[in-house]
Amino acid sequence: MSDVPASNPAYTAAQQAARDSFGRLVSWLAWQWRDIAAAEDALADALLKALERWPIDGIPSSPDAWLLSVAKRELLQGARHERMRSDPAVTTLLERAFESDEGTSSVSIPDARLKLMFVCAHPAIDEKTRTPLMLQIVLGLQVADIAPAMLISPTTLAQRLVRAKQKIKDTGLRFDEPDARELPARLHDVLEAIYGAFGLSVDAIAGAENRVTDLQQEAIFLCGLVCELLPQAADAKGLLALMMLRQARRNAQYDAHGDFVPLSEQDVDQWDKAAILRADQLLWTAAQQRQPGPFQLEAAIQSAHCHRLFTGNTPWASIAQLYAQINQHYPTTGSRVAGAVALAEAGNPVAALAQLNEIEKNHSSGFQPWWVAYSHCLNLTGKLAEAKAALTTALGLTSDVRLRRYLESRLAAFAA
Repeated sequence: MSDVPASNPAYTAAQQAARDSFGRLVSWLAWQWRDIAAAEDALADALLKALERWPIDGIPSSPDAWLLSVAKRELLQGARHERMRSDPAVTTLLERAFESDEGTSSVSIPDARLKLMFVCAHPAIDEKTRTPLMLQIVLGLQVADIAPAMLISPTTLAQRLVRAKQKIKDTGLRFDEPDARELPARLHDVLEAIYGAFGLSVDAIAGAENRVTDLQQEAIFLCGLVCELLPQAADAKGLLALMMLRQARRNAQYDAHGDFVPLSEQDVDQWDKAAILRADQLLWTAAQQRQPGPFQLEAAIQSAHCHRLFTGNTPWASIAQLYAQINQHYPTTGSRVAGAVALAEAGNPVAALAQLNEIEKNHSSGFQPWWVAYSHCLNLTGKLAEAKAALTTALGLTSDVRLRRYLESRLAAFAA
């Protein structure tokens, strides 16, 4: 592997396949083989073989099919060697795929991600681990990217994930398609994972972390499948509307020079009006089901922001009230920080500062949005020196290159 330079097209192709397809391929392998860890190991070995063979043989016409075929062979050979598999149906399934050459593109790759996500949401798995487990093994994200969003260390998260995978294997959790009666109880964890993938993708668009692929469309697609699977689930519609509303503003996040533009300063003419209207209709449909949930409330907040396109104003008082509802019933560190900002923008920065100070320090000390919000509220109350210090701390916690430039410009304004 070390002999292949990073500039080699084969290396680039393998890296691209790993970023774009790892989670999808692991999902299919794990579903068929009934072993998540073995599926991950087999696919990792297939990627290593790609780095060995592709520079010599050339990049296959279908890299995904090549990787899947090699990973299947790794699983089958490992099972034969260790005598770990006795189910002839599984062996036959795997062997059938080997009849064609591994470089062909004829291998079908069914989408088993959603099924595996519901398996990962099994009540026997620790509640704190279900969502990151889905993000890692199903959607292909790395611990180093997931952990900061959960406000825990990568080491702690990695240990939790190892224990969860071992539990799945040791307890023989069913890989059968979950019974329809089991789905509603597992739904929220699945929706959290889908939104987590969407959010991490939004953060990665700035280019700070090239290893995070853009999963926004994948997240929207998976949520659409959930809506079809569970049409009675109002909050699934709420999440779909939420992501559509956020994506509708995507083109306005950065200016022509690539600099970050905060939501309140974005050019509304660059927003996708048709997508906003479709999302609003979806949110209205969800509201008619009278099943309130956190994603519907968050979607309502994004809808309020988007209606600046139609009214010219942002209804901060209404947004602050919506955040108050979220934080009463479904509080998170992120929602509490965002609620404080809305309160400040609605004309009460003193109460906003009090709300920020109520957040436990161990939940805010390394949370960059808290420091940005704290600086903003301090600035509004005239405490300029403290606001500058808080913004300096926020800058130190920011890896996003374009967001760093924006914060640097704000920091420079304090000295102007």
